[in-house]
Amino acid sequence: MVTNHITNFVQNFPFFTIILSMFTGILCAAAKPKLAKFLCIGNLIVCGVLSFLTLSFCMTTKASYVYMMGHFPAPFGNEIRFGALETLMATAFSIVMLFSLEGGMKHIFHDVKEEKQNFYFLMMNLLYASLLALIYTNDLFTAYVFVEINTLTSCSIVMLKHSKETLVATTRSLTMILFRPGSFMIGIIRRYDITGHLLMSNIKESVNILVSTGKYQFPLEMIICLFAIGLGIKAALYPFHSWLPDAHGQSTSASSAVLSGLVLKGYIILFIKLVYRVFGLSVINNSRVLNILFIFGILAMTIGSIKAVNERDLKRMIAYSSVAQVGYIFMGIGLGTEFGMAAACFQILVHAFTKPMLFNTAGAFMDEANGSRKFKDLKGAARKNMYAGIAFAVGAFSMIGIPLFGGFAVKYNLAVAALSVDYKNILALIALVISTVLNAIYYVPAMMVLFKKDKNTEKVVFIPDKKDFGFIISNTVFIVCNFILGIFSYKFIEIILEGLRLFQ
Repeated sequence: MVTNHITNFVQNFPFFTIILSMFTGILCAAAKPKLAKFLCIGNLIVCGVLSFLTLSFCMTTKASYVYMMGHFPAPFGNEIRFGALETLMATAFSIVMLFSLEGGMKHIFHDVKEEKQNFYFLMMNLLYASLLALIYTNDLFTAYVFVEINTLTSCSIVMLKHSKETLVATTRSLTMILFRPGSFMIGIIRRYDITGHLLMSNIKESVNILVSTGKYQFPLEMIICLFAIGLGIKAALYPFHSWLPDAHGQSTSASSAVLSGLVLKGYIILFIKLVYRVFGLSVINNSRVLNILFIFGILAMTIGSIKAVNERDLKRMIAYSSVAQVGYIFMGIGLGTEFGMAAACFQILVHAFTKPMLFNTAGAFMDEANGSRKFKDLKGAARKNMYAGIAFAVGAFSMIGIPLFGGFAVKYNLAVAALSVDYKNILALIALVISTVLNAIYYVPAMMVLFKKDKNTEKVVFIPDKKDFGFIISNTVFIVCNFILGIFSYKFIEIILEGLRLFQ
């Protein structure tokens, strides 16, 4: 009886984190900036603890659970579904969001006008709620609603910096992203027309029947393509990436960290759920859509890195690096195997903990160069702020794939996954080698410029602003997490594989 009560109580946590985040956002809209900051940070701490408790519960029970919102079954109500994978991602996203904001808090209050700072925290809360909803939802229409909330809030946190460059970047982002909701919604409508369901589990049952009878094969393939295109655009998968460098490069540091570390990943997690929960991996493999995503992933790994090599702007270089790193995820998905999916999910975690560190340290370097992002003005910036330089180096080494760092574990697991796929293994391994070399080609020179010694940087300053404890603590957490992911990657892969099996 006690166990049943605990189970019933814990099942409320995912829904509570979504509702609490939205309610906190409303409070932030009416609060003064300082209070809005504390409300936002407090919400992230509470939701992070609840997510971790739910993860521990799922790992203990080794089961997944469904929560009916409003306690109405389908088709009248919608559902939240959570297991080891969902709660792991929710816990990681809570940690990354919390320390991305803390690490870039100084720039938030500097770059955003005072009268709009509370709205910044409002948007961050709504953005966080939408990410949790994309992770947990078991309903396609609910997913669409929060996809739109995610889009609007992510554009808002870029625009709130309020400069000509950010307005241009936001306009470009919206122009590209407007193509996405149409294709995603058409896919949902067509799926509902064929199956009569919106809940993922019910849709999958109908899909299995249609596949066994051979009906609606072409419409099914078109729906898969619509979902892949719609979510691929927002995830900045090559060749739909052109909006990303401006949006991430022009944002305030905390916004860039959240956009690159989390927002892109929310759509990818939703797509992985669609693969398993709506269509089934075998159906997706038969459609050949994963082959296209595999090719696009490899192109992203290569071309994103080439673009980064040619950049002379630090933040745009890091943004193009994100394009390449998203390519790693889609290459893993495109392998079409369970371990390939697990390696892709692990890359989501590693990139989420690494890229915010790079963007926040880039903001610290810009402070040493009077706001300039150009490499020619950033010479020796890491010597003026050695702590930021160390954090940037850890992030760069991870992106390159140096052993003991998270990025090495990603490339190793992707290589292992590729070896089991006969007709893709050689291409995947070549792409991994080329991308690793290219990563080194642009990150190593960047570090050489940042650590360069000249007459203006004779004195090395470890921490120039001792009052910015948020920056120090957040990057320390990201550094530690990067080593944990790199050294204990097998533990996280086990949790991810367990979560993927529960998707079946």
